[in-house]
Amino acid sequence: MRLKDKVALITGAAQGLGAAMATRFAQEGATVFVCDLNTEAGEATAAKIRNSGGKSTFHKLDVACEADWIAVYAAVVAACGRLDVLVNNAGINIRELIEVMAEANFDKMLAVNVKGPFLGIKHAIPLMRKGGGGSIINMSSVCGLVGHRYTPEAYTITKGAVTLMTKTIGVRYAKDNIRCNSIHPSTVDTPLVQILFQDPKRKEERLGEVPLGRLATDLDVANAALYLASDEAAFLNGVSLPVDGGVTAY
Repeated sequence: MRLKDKVALITGAAQGLGAAMATRFAQEGATVFVCDLNTEAGEATAAKIRNSGGKSTFHKLDVACEADWIAVYAAVVAACGRLDVLVNNAGINIRELIEVMAEANFDKMLAVNVKGPFLGIKHAIPLMRKGGGGSIINMSSVCGLVGHRYTPEAYTITKGAVTLMTKTIGVRYAKDNIRCNSIHPSTVDTPLVQILFQDPKRKEERLGEVPLGRLATDLDVANAALYLASDEAAFLNGVSLPVDGGVTAY
């Protein structure tokens, strides 16, 4: 098993990409802390993992609240005594153009998409250092690598911040055997995207930009995260890994 005996915490893990990552990590032997604001869905995801023979518990977490991070890490230490993997997956996208976006909405996106990973990393570093190292994985986007014509500016701003946060953490804390890498998916095939694709123009736009000619799946992204979390990626640090079918290769 690729994550045997490792302890992983994943934010935004109640459903979607986060749930897919939590499931894959558990399948590969990790003890997974499913963290999210959605208690009902989070409990269901953790229970599904346990019912399949994996190890998982749910913990309610507002990633923009430092007290919540302190509490959940205390629970991780009490249960397992260590933290090996942190996946900062929680994120939001309020789809308003810069000309009309309300200041409060921009602040909310910064709080979840940038402050959330910042706080998670801040409190993960001492735990990982004590345990001899670890892997931090930040979920960015193709919008954290290029200016994306179909995505409002605020999302690109926050994901660009995550990209460089990743690199500076990777450089500074490599001495502690703490690796930090980011994943950059293109459009992922989710129920929300299928609603978006009811507009034929939107569907043509998104599929047309992908050289491989299809959307990413949650499993595509989960497998990339699994690799970065594993010892197979022991010499990958500060890497921005596109999972985009070639979108950013143009």
